[in-house]
Amino acid sequence: MHQSKRAKLTGRGTADKTAVFGIVERQGKVSAIVVPGTGQQTLIPQVKKNVVPDTTIYTDEMSAYNPLNQIGYKHEIVNHSEKEYARGVVHTNNIENFWSLVKRGIAGVYHNVSPEYLQSYVNEYSFRYNHRNDETPMFKTFLNQIQA
Repeated sequence: MHQSKRAKLTGRGTADKTAVFGIVERQGKVSAIVVPGTGQQTLIPQVKKNVVPDTTIYTDEMSAYNPLNQIGYKHEIVNHSEKEYARGVVHTNNIENFWSLVKRGIAGVYHNVSPEYLQSYVNEYSFRYNHRNDETPMFKTFLNQIQA
């Protein structure tokens, strides 16, 4: 009997889940990539690759982000485990909104996604998120991508 692996996007720290790192600029675009894990050795290089030093980064209390202050970033934390979700401008609502879009989209449209193809689905939902305020209809945006 063949048992298929499925990508699960909820929670962290579970062996049967595929990790996806996401970062979003306030009032800006999202970038998301499938990563091999959720530890510092994986996440901190992604931050360095995508965020210029001296930027303020808002995260939850996940310990993998603890070194951010020491490596040149301003780091503010909301403590979700203590039911803290926002403290003024300190929140992770933007990226949480994106994860909600991805999870609901995959569950509602595709139902199951294998880890092998997860990056393609993440790319699709990143594109949708990044073009959510476009006045040009999505079909015309696609055509413009082809013609470019």
